Amino acid sequence: MLHTAFAASLGPQPGALADFASVAPLALLGVLYGGRARSLGHTPHPVPGWRQGSFYAGLGLIAVALLSPIGSLSDELLSAHMVEHLLMGDLAALLIVLGLTGPLLAPVLRIGFFDRLRVLANPLIALPLWAINLYVWHLPFLYQAALRHPGVHALEHAMFIACGVNMWMCLFGPLPMPRWFGNLAKLGYIIAVRLVGTVLGNVFLWSGTVFYPFYVHGDASHHISPLADQNVAGAIMMVEESILTLGLLCWLFLRAAREGEERQQLLDYARLHGVELSEARAARAVAAGRGAELRRRLETRAGASPRM
Repeated sequence: MLHTAFAASLGPQPGALADFASVAPLALLGVLYGGRARSLGHTPHPVPGWRQGSFYAGLGLIAVALLSPIGSLSDELLSAHMVEHLLMGDLAALLIVLGLTGPLLAPVLRIGFFDRLRVLANPLIALPLWAINLYVWHLPFLYQAALRHPGVHALEHAMFIACGVNMWMCLFGPLPMPRWFGNLAKLGYIIAVRLVGTVLGNVFLWSGTVFYPFYVHGDASHHISPLADQNVAGAIMMVEESILTLGLLCWLFLRAAREGEERQQLLDYARLHGVELSEARAARAVAAGRGAELRRRLETRAGASPRM
């Protein structure tokens, strides 16, 4: 008892310091994001409230994964560690990307180093980079090294989040994508992401070999066999991937329907008012989210007043 009191008097313990170190970058990102969002609130490009909420929800989800019982259980159960990684690398990364806008990122992209990193957001680079990162970190040597060394574990988490954000940026981010990356290419991208996750999930689900002996003692304390724990981890990954993929396919279908309707409205307006407009130009504007801007230009050219 005296020893505990004496230890407490010495200051923060290693666990508390590790927790602070893990959430401090999240707090800093939240402060920087909030400051930029407030400054844009007085410009023609404010950050919508739902995007701000999404960004903060992404940061909050990372904090939950690290600081909740999930974080402590991840050192004892592979299945808990899988939940932690999916929360951070898949869901939190997606929410963070949904919270971004072009004007919000403008000051960051003015920095040469970050501007050069934009090339990584190309779909042909982002998807392989995410897949390689996912598989490499699940190699037994690296995976167990992360469990034994906090610094390696922190790097693993940072890489999962960074590659996840970069992967989702191709679908939902504000950075311009290649012209060929339309809805059909996006469908192929979503399917490819699903296949990458499915292969790894099936390996965990059906393998009869224990990949990470590190969890043997933790599994025993929770009265589950290492192989069953590994199978549960694979099942969790499969279920999460399936639900997420279904949501993405629904989003893509609704997006394609909305773009088709908006494109046709632009063409009909141009035809009705005798303004030249090709289908290719209308499609490019709608795909880039500039359908309303093109409509205003058409109205100006037609001699009509811009709609309020």
